[in-house]
Amino acid sequence: MAARRFGSLGQWTFVVFMLLLMVVFLVLGTWQVQRLAEKDTLIARVEARFSEAPIAFPAASAWSSIDPEVFDYRPFKVTGTFRHDLTVLVFDNLTDANGQFSGPGYWVMAPLMTDNDGALWVNRGFVPENQASSFANGGPAPQGEVAIEGVARRPEMANPFTPGPKVAERREWVRDPERLALFLPEGIAPVAPVTLDQIAGPSGTLPQGGETKITFPNRHFEYAGTWYAFALVTLVMLGFWIWRQLHPGNLAHRDNDN
Repeated sequence: MAARRFGSLGQWTFVVFMLLLMVVFLVLGTWQVQRLAEKDTLIARVEARFSEAPIAFPAASAWSSIDPEVFDYRPFKVTGTFRHDLTVLVFDNLTDANGQFSGPGYWVMAPLMTDNDGALWVNRGFVPENQASSFANGGPAPQGEVAIEGVARRPEMANPFTPGPKVAERREWVRDPERLALFLPEGIAPVAPVTLDQIAGPSGTLPQGGETKITFPNRHFEYAGTWYAFALVTLVMLGFWIWRQLHPGNLAHRDNDN
């Protein structure tokens, strides 16, 4: 049987649609390759920052010029006095813990008063949910002037489903200095735009410090492969469909033979 002539408006419309779909898949795959390169760069930069020797945290007079993105994951040392009476417990579900405690619990956030009455929120570490009440006012904690080391973290972003801060109960859901400032009495200013994750103490002690995570989900290679596979499948399907339009008798002949 002679090949059918190909070229109706409907056929060309379908071809154009499939080619556009393939282009979309290729663009998405290429975008994921670019994101993979960006993520690899980010991981390398964070690992380099994290391994630096701690330096002195800037004085409160310089906090207004701090860029949280630049400070993120950098180790610092700072001297000040904790206000344990202003402790805020921030809920989290700790997984892949470096210490022995994990699961539902709270980060013990306490403001460290530095020079000029500036407040730097310090994440003293994680406590399990069933022991959180013991740390509502700091719990066993160092008194007087202390020198600590920690890793700076940029503010955690709340999403549309994040509950608001419970100021009366001193409970929070994100480690955001701007939101945590709502728990401070008037007159305490400035507030540092980053928080500080305190380094780990002796094994088994609470709060459990040293839980800063420097791992990032990185599945962009997998995603890129998926989009490129979709593009290839689309091309194969289009080719088979065109072949069927041009040779409809071949399939009919096979059906009759069966």
